[in-house]
Amino acid sequence: DITFFTRQMATMLASGIPLVQSFDIVGRSCEHPELKIMINKIKGEIEEGHSFCEALKHFPGYFNELYINLVASGEQSGALDGILEKLATQKEKMESIRGKIKKALFYPFAVVVVALVVCAILLIFVVPQFEQLFKGFGADLPFFTRLVVNLSNYAQSYWWIILFGMSIGTWSFLRVYKRSENLRNSIERISLRLPIAGPLLEKAAIARFTRTLATTFGAGVPLVDALESVAKATGNIIYEKATLGISYDITQGQQLQQAMKKTGLFPEMVIQMVTIGEESGELERMLAKVANYYEEEVDNLIESLSSLLEPLIIAVLGLIVGGLVVAMYLPIFKMGAVV
Repeated sequence: DITFFTRQMATMLASGIPLVQSFDIVGRSCEHPELKIMINKIKGEIEEGHSFCEALKHFPGYFNELYINLVASGEQSGALDGILEKLATQKEKMESIRGKIKKALFYPFAVVVVALVVCAILLIFVVPQFEQLFKGFGADLPFFTRLVVNLSNYAQSYWWIILFGMSIGTWSFLRVYKRSENLRNSIERISLRLPIAGPLLEKAAIARFTRTLATTFGAGVPLVDALESVAKATGNIIYEKATLGISYDITQGQQLQQAMKKTGLFPEMVIQMVTIGEESGELERMLAKVANYYEEEVDNLIESLSSLLEPLIIAVLGLIVGGLVVAMYLPIFKMGAVV
């Protein structure tokens, strides 16, 4: 919704429509009730004499520091329509990457949840029926069957403890994850080293870094200030800290490419493109080219990941559910062999 609002405002201002009137038009065409209220409040702030960027500061949940800084830069330079156009493009690219990663992760997550629900139903409702049948055999059950029966008895007796423990464990982990920088640092560092997900997360972080830096630098924001805004947009605490380190190194007199190379997080191709951009005075264009390349790489990786995960998850699900079913039929097969 914010991206759509930004794109509409850029179009209105580029057409020569005054700022307040643009808010009127966008507000009337907006269908989202919360967004409509926010647009009217921003318009009221501007009518009272506040600047656009000052009005946006009242809504930190919708507009981050990067957005506000770029709008302020656009107002100062008199090129607000161009800045909003760049912002809309940047947000569309970021949303596209985020949406594709979520889509790639949603399928395995959904299948795992379904697998857990199916296993719970089998253990709590189906296995006990087989257990009553097996008691009439008067023979020892195979080890695998006894294991599943014992697991079923445990699930029936303590299902509420398991459910409560999983809920509390998940809630506690998320709470600690948000508060503990060391934990986030460790998890995100490990995630970058994972066999399949690691390269995807790394390329997505580089795409966000270069796209956001190209947008801010192209908007006329000084490089050091731009990097401070870019840090939070990377989506990874490792790259966020590295970006702040780059900003500090630049204040000490280093070039951007030298500071980036020092972090050890950026591939040589990115360093070379930034070097060319700095030497030719076309840093924005070079960063945009790198962002386009890595966004395409993210698309290709997600397609490959989806193709790889689908058969793998189906195989795992088949092993789990099939294993439970086979465990229940082993005594029947054993009895048939004896007969």
